[in-house]
Amino acid sequence: MSTTPDATTAASSASASAAAAGTPAASEPSSGERAQQKLPLLALLALATAVFITSLTETLPAGLLPAMSDDLRVSESATGQTVTVYAIGTALTAIPLTAATAGWRRKRLLLAAMAGFALANTVTAVSSSYGLTMAARFVAGVAAGLAWALLAGYARRMAPVHLQGKAIAIAMAGIPVALSLGVPAGTFLGDALGWRVAFLSMTGLTVLLLAWIHTAVPDFPGQARGERPRMLRTLHIPGVRPVLFVTLVFVLAHTILYAYIAAYLDDLGLGGSTGLVLLVFGAASLASIWITGVLIHDRLRGLTVAGALLVAVAAALLAVLSDSTALVLTAAALWGLGWGGIPTLLQTAVGDAGGGSADAAQAMLVTLWNAAMAGGGIVGGILLDSAGSASFPRAVLLLLLPVIAVVLYARDAGFPARRNAAARTSGSEDPA
Repeated sequence: MSTTPDATTAASSASASAAAAGTPAASEPSSGERAQQKLPLLALLALATAVFITSLTETLPAGLLPAMSDDLRVSESATGQTVTVYAIGTALTAIPLTAATAGWRRKRLLLAAMAGFALANTVTAVSSSYGLTMAARFVAGVAAGLAWALLAGYARRMAPVHLQGKAIAIAMAGIPVALSLGVPAGTFLGDALGWRVAFLSMTGLTVLLLAWIHTAVPDFPGQARGERPRMLRTLHIPGVRPVLFVTLVFVLAHTILYAYIAAYLDDLGLGGSTGLVLLVFGAASLASIWITGVLIHDRLRGLTVAGALLVAVAAALLAVLSDSTALVLTAAALWGLGWGGIPTLLQTAVGDAGGGSADAAQAMLVTLWNAAMAGGGIVGGILLDSAGSASFPRAVLLLLLPVIAVVLYARDAGFPARRNAAARTSGSEDPA
């Protein structure tokens, strides 16, 4: 039996029915209905915590490499592959697992994914074998990918149609928090108490989250067998491919610089400012998340263009004027303002475009996102060895040019000039 969110009132039962079916409502609620509808904040914050934990765990080894490599008796470069194998696990399995579990009830699936994630982190924490650690990290990536493919659609279904963008913004807020605050905190904990304690703390947080999800998050049905979309057909839905292209190239550009920010700053003679730069980036990202949540319902296209332009300006600033801490911090603030809302914007855009196949489209986005993260690490490493870290901002700027062009071109589907109309009608198109 389907569970309707408490925030959806009887007066808006049509909207609730559409949300339970995974499609946007056919029309906007009246002003009176809007006043009665509220976001289920406790449930959305549980999803944000899931995003935070999975995002933090992916990059946590970056701050713990020396201690992990000593314990596992391998080089730091080999230990660094624990980040890569996590992303590979997500990229390889998000699409097939999402298809295989399409009929599962959503709450059951989320609980199973997070339980698997907790188990994998526990094995990582107690393992003294490099091979076992790599296997555990792969499983953690698999569990995280399944959860990520589910979370944005879950947030959409909890909210009335006019608040769906804000709901996704809340759920995705865990990303900048993890990158700006979680990684430094995890590194500090690992330095103080050992890297194993840092991973065990992830397990503890996940166990608490499982209880939170069980108590506060509403349940929704999966898709009936005849309603399940075929993954490849989802690519033919108008608007899906432009969003996926933007996801792949934008995340690739971002990761090239972010993954090697410490090396970049060190070459500038600002190695001691890495923490401050990441803090400024994270604070600006949080501001971007808030702005996105306020404006996304009517300004998704404009926000996406603005985000890409801000990151491009930051890259240009770093490319030509990176000779002082103040200018680097200014670039970091622009970078964060441009990037912070991008996960929400892209998840919302692909959900709007996918309509009845939104879960399949989300799984593709998660796959490409993690493939781009892995690719960014590889491309960044090649650039570092062949052209030096000064090439990073120029590479970012070059990659963002086609991103901006595609967003501007895809004004009819993908990044429509008038999202309201597209969001109301996209759910009726199911290619399956």
